[in-house]
Amino acid sequence: MADTERLRRITEAVREAGRVSVAELAGLTGASEMTIRRDLEVLAAQGVVERYRGGARSLLLRGEEPPFVLRAQEGLEVKRRIAAEVAELITDGEAVVLDGGTTCLEVALALEHRRLTVMPLSLHVVNALTGAPQMTLLVPGGRPRPGELALTGPLTEASLAALRFDTAIIGCCGLTATGGLTAHDLGEAAVKRAAIASSRRVIAVAEAAKLSRTALAFVAPASALHAVVTDDTADDDETDPLVAAGVVVRKV
Repeated sequence: MADTERLRRITEAVREAGRVSVAELAGLTGASEMTIRRDLEVLAAQGVVERYRGGARSLLLRGEEPPFVLRAQEGLEVKRRIAAEVAELITDGEAVVLDGGTTCLEVALALEHRRLTVMPLSLHVVNALTGAPQMTLLVPGGRPRPGELALTGPLTEASLAALRFDTAIIGCCGLTATGGLTAHDLGEAAVKRAAIASSRRVIAVAEAAKLSRTALAFVAPASALHAVVTDDTADDDETDPLVAAGVVVRKV
């Protein structure tokens, strides 16, 4: 089992049970107890679990998303298809605000050789675009959210309010026609709203599974979006109401 997959399995097992022993996790994953202990130290450093002698308990609350490092490797081929489609919608010379999250990180990689002005809202994305040969990179102020490294707070919101963008590329934790665009973190939701308010066009990126979810923090109604790029497993029952709300849905 690959390291990332093992960490994901451990995270899910501990979150579901509340607390799990090292021996139980070794049996679940087929790894040695020494390897499990190292994995738990990694997850503890990310704030996912709390260690205790012989096991660990979950620190993820109900509804919280898994850590960035685990999500970055999930559905990678789908995320890259979505990113390639988004890149086709962007014209050279545009000013773009690019959200954080794992799908937006793939969008950044798809755009790194384009002639654009880009303000990333995550240090992961800033790092991916540093040194892009033709790109003008604008870095907002703000406080990085641990692990996720999304920039949040009044400095980030003020940076967005001071500028006007052609396009905002926004990630989400949930998106439905009735519930709108939602996020798990309140601070990130406020930054997404500021990015939308400063942009002429809004493109949301969401794997199909997110089109049936509603997270805690409301960002914007579906009608605030101009387009949604998702994958071709998205159900028509979930995308047709978005189309009826005036959103262009592109499945890839």
